[in-house]
Amino acid sequence: MKVTITSQCMGDRNCNKLCPEIFEYDEDQLLSIVKVDEIPDHLKDIVRQAALECGADAIEVEE
Repeated sequence: MKVTITSQCMGDRNCNKLCPEIFEYDEDQLLSIVKVDEIPDHLKDIVRQAALECGADAIEVEE
């Protein structure tokens, strides 16, 4: 699984709170970024949840 954050990110940091192992807030760009290339199996469900809960629909998940 791979995940990306699009330019639609509003920087509300919900994904960072849900899964700080994968998402990080970039203070310079004022948006979230993905810290890893491949999502570990044990974090896939929480990443899917973050994508579903993203108010801006800015998290794209590629299975």
